[in-house]
Amino acid sequence: MKCITLFLVLSLVVLMAEPGECFFFGRILHGLIDHDAMAEQQKLEQRVFDRERAFA
Repeated sequence: MKCITLFLVLSLVVLMAEPGECFFFGRILHGLIDHDAMAEQQKLEQRVFDRERAFA
């Protein structure tokens, strides 16, 4: 009975997920992509800060 309940619950979780939504691997990939974007944003902000300090 427990196996049937577990199977049904997991089936509902899979069926309720939106297309392209991945719980575990999606979070890992999202973190890697955001990390690269964050590093790029920090480099850009540092360049702006250096330019402003050079003119001050």
